[in-house]
Amino acid sequence: MSENVVHLHKPTDPPTDDAAPTVLTVVPDAPPAAPVPLWVRSGRAVKSAVTHETTKTTARAVARHGLYTFNGGRIVARRTWDGKTGARYERMIRTAEAAGNLEAAEEWEERLQRFRAARHHRRMDLLHSPVEAAKGIAVGTGVSIGVLVALGIVMAINNHDVTDVITPLRATIDFIALLIRIVQVVWGPALTIGPFLALLALWTVGSKQQAAPQWALPANVRNGEGEPITPSIVVKALRDLGVPALRNAIKEMGDAGASMLSPIVIAGCGVEVDVTLPSGVSTVEVQQRRRKLAENLARHEHEVFITIPTAARTVRLWVADSGALDEPIGPSPLVTDETMTADYAKGRAPWGQDLRGDAASLSLYQRHLLITGLSNQGKTASLRALALWAALDKRVEFRIADLKGVGDWAMFDGLATVLIQGPTDEHVIEATEMVEDALNEMNRRIEARRLDPSAVFDPLICIVDEAQVAFMCPAVDDERRPYGGSKAKSRYFMGVRKIHNQGRAVDVLMWQGTQDPTDQNLPKLVREGAHTRASLALGTESQAVMALGEKAVNGGAAPHLLRQGLDKGTLVIASDGIAIPKGQSSLTVRTHFIDDDEAKAITARAKALRDGVTTLHSIERAEERDPLADVFDVMGDGDRSHTQDIITRLAILSEDAYGGWTFGDLKRVLEADGVEAYKSHGRMVVRRDDVVRALDDRDREGSASASE
Repeated sequence: MSENVVHLHKPTDPPTDDAAPTVLTVVPDAPPAAPVPLWVRSGRAVKSAVTHETTKTTARAVARHGLYTFNGGRIVARRTWDGKTGARYERMIRTAEAAGNLEAAEEWEERLQRFRAARHHRRMDLLHSPVEAAKGIAVGTGVSIGVLVALGIVMAINNHDVTDVITPLRATIDFIALLIRIVQVVWGPALTIGPFLALLALWTVGSKQQAAPQWALPANVRNGEGEPITPSIVVKALRDLGVPALRNAIKEMGDAGASMLSPIVIAGCGVEVDVTLPSGVSTVEVQQRRRKLAENLARHEHEVFITIPTAARTVRLWVADSGALDEPIGPSPLVTDETMTADYAKGRAPWGQDLRGDAASLSLYQRHLLITGLSNQGKTASLRALALWAALDKRVEFRIADLKGVGDWAMFDGLATVLIQGPTDEHVIEATEMVEDALNEMNRRIEARRLDPSAVFDPLICIVDEAQVAFMCPAVDDERRPYGGSKAKSRYFMGVRKIHNQGRAVDVLMWQGTQDPTDQNLPKLVREGAHTRASLALGTESQAVMALGEKAVNGGAAPHLLRQGLDKGTLVIASDGIAIPKGQSSLTVRTHFIDDDEAKAITARAKALRDGVTTLHSIERAEERDPLADVFDVMGDGDRSHTQDIITRLAILSEDAYGGWTFGDLKRVLEADGVEAYKSHGRMVVRRDDVVRALDDRDREGSASASE
């Protein structure tokens, strides 16, 4: 009878090979770690306690409040000194002299002389005041006693009691004694509490002035988030700007440096102030330090704008509230007001808001337009927003070439008389022909205006989006004239130039949108022919000059300082068609964004105003290909190629012509010219020499036929 052995526990060790001996390796224990000395542990503990955030916060608070009290005393002492001496007047004189304002300096000097004369008069009066005070006290005391006695006599007569004569005098003496007792009781505690009250008053003065080093201030004050702009902050920011002449002048001015500033006024989502610079300081020196000035004002660079008003030696600062420019603006009135119409000649297109928060609207009447910027910054949306408004005037005709070709202008199908969409050379050719047709229409109108000066024409707006594609196009026509380029024989360039020269007189306008401007993709003569020039974020100052012109950039226009990707839709515009503050050469506008669905709704309203427009699209010309020649091209330099590789390469060469080809299609073409495919190592191949021979035979046959 066999016995069943039941193992209650599974073996924990893996099974071993019986043939291999078991080898045990003895690893000696590691030596114990050396004990950390007490002084090291104590040092670590002290360092941890000292560097702990709570310790830092406590030390910062103690230092801050102590310095509030100390510096508050300095402030009170200085105010007292200013009130008792002519220090204030002397500072104002130095300020006026530093600013080069001699008239103001003379005025303050006269005020100082009047102050000194009045002070001298007061001091002379003090020489006679003790005697006059003693006389006054004696006379006052005698009169007071006489009045009290007279009052007592009246009371005695009324009460028939002679003792009432001194009753008023006795009551007065008792009242004085009571006051003395009150003073005796209060005097001791007042001597104890008085210094603390004085320190509290000094602390209050210091805390209101934030009279402590930057490191000791609270975190929200140190980082300056949300700190309001005050004259002292602006003056300090200018002083620390790194301009020696400006710094020295402000130091000489002292507290009177705020006299450089105009009143700080609220302007939209920020404030605006004019700064009259001291003699020897150029406005350019301040403009070139925009980032440092913004950081001194506890703002980001994009939250401070510097422009040059008409006043000499003056810069105008616009400082946004912290984070205000990162908030989106409201929707376009074109979207919210479905009853809105347009008037090309007298109306203005609602484009967005300026930095003050005021509505920014643009007149399109007889103005050529150019909008540029880096890729994906909102150029097409900004350009399209203007076209959507103009479309609500049924007199306006559009001819549009979208050389990006991704459907950004598809909603104008049925509204524009020409709509070309695509990025190829073929589309550029059609866009060029569209521009030349607009040029012919311009010439026809000019001739009609010559015959009839009173002739009036409906506006024709020719729009080319992504115009850099046209300027960079290498295609040439049958006469070897290039479509692209910037030379006199370039068809697109010359068409745009001629419309710029004379088109506005007969309401034929050229609108262009282009990316990343250079002298190659946006020629100088073309960009300077636009009456309205606007730019979104750009990479360099030289590009900003190309986009807006040197005058606008010298006047403070800085699209190259806009943040790529963050300031989408924000553009700097130079045009007489928009209200620009007096003395400025440009205006920064945050444009409304109108998405595709909203744009389709607006164009639907525009189509309803018209009787119906037939839109001509880009002409799709069928490609006439030579299959055998294409087979030769895709075979490369090898002696033979697999048929499947040839079919794949043909599809890459032309999807339209060869995308659906099979081996049967390839075999049919090859056999038609006497080329046969054969099997090699189990796969079908074609010899390159056979294809070359077939092409040569066909060429010889073609030559023979031509000679006959």
